[in-house]
Amino acid sequence: MSAGSDNGDGTGQAALRAALSELVEVTTRVRSAIESVVTGRPGLAWLTVTVLLADGHLLVEDVPGVGKTTLAKALARSIDCHVGRIQFTPDLLPSDLTGVNIFRSQTHEFEFRPGPVFSNIVIGDEINRASPKTQSALLECMEEGQATVDGTTHRLPRPFLVVATQNPVEMEGTYPLPEAQRDRFMARLTVGYPDADAEMLMLDRQESSSPLAHLSPVTTGATMLRLAELVRHVHASPAVKRYVLDLVGATRDHPALRLGASPRASLQLLKAAKASAAMAGREYVLPDDVQELAVAVIAHRLILTTDTRLAGSTAQDVVSQIVARTPVPPSPVGRR
Repeated sequence: MSAGSDNGDGTGQAALRAALSELVEVTTRVRSAIESVVTGRPGLAWLTVTVLLADGHLLVEDVPGVGKTTLAKALARSIDCHVGRIQFTPDLLPSDLTGVNIFRSQTHEFEFRPGPVFSNIVIGDEINRASPKTQSALLECMEEGQATVDGTTHRLPRPFLVVATQNPVEMEGTYPLPEAQRDRFMARLTVGYPDADAEMLMLDRQESSSPLAHLSPVTTGATMLRLAELVRHVHASPAVKRYVLDLVGATRDHPALRLGASPRASLQLLKAAKASAAMAGREYVLPDDVQELAVAVIAHRLILTTDTRLAGSTAQDVVSQIVARTPVPPSPVGRR
């Protein structure tokens, strides 16, 4: 029986509620494990796990040294998954990501050697330092869940999450992601500097060893994959779906924007909202779930007008204004 089925006596709903209880318990453990390494910024772990459950990918944009790579490594270790790390450089080739076929003289056959993209969690450090051709190779894997090498298609493992980091400073010699490629990422987050107390705690914890060395798995990748399937059964009412469309549609004719959000933004905002609702133990989406994720999911897809940029406004500011001005539908009292 599927998570959303019902045989008429409430058994299906009871099964769904039990499955959601497991999801809340597991994701709470995963978030706690991540927060034991990335201290003082609980919102980072929440958004990262949300994107994983929603089958998306994450773009992390911030200055060096604030824990972008550590965040991804902590996630991979906490769910006992294989992590692949790619340090993007201008001379990196697409085959360095996807792998190559090697000719074996003993057997007179080609043997495929998979690249680092064949991992559950792929860390793409400073993706804007790679050439557009190499960036596109990674983004094709993100979209299709597969890699094609010499005409042969290879499926990527699941769960599959790309956490790409982008350095907003030191832009000389870089290739910033174009709008169409940024649109492939479900959400963007900014790590930011920790406060003084969190940074002091970090100094204490990392004075003699790395906290990653002591981080033990709290679940498995197979469990997270099963819970991600459960998220698909979370109910979104027509009113909530219309609210998602209203928010995304408002970006397309906003005077501060030269380019609004795509239909992909609508789909990914709804999927992320479903994951957020499930992590809260609910089998239905509230407008609050959509509002909480709107900036992270929509802002990186927008292009500001020149006047807006000169005025000092950001895409995050514009999305926040749209959320504040868009009428909110009444919250449902139950799943139906």
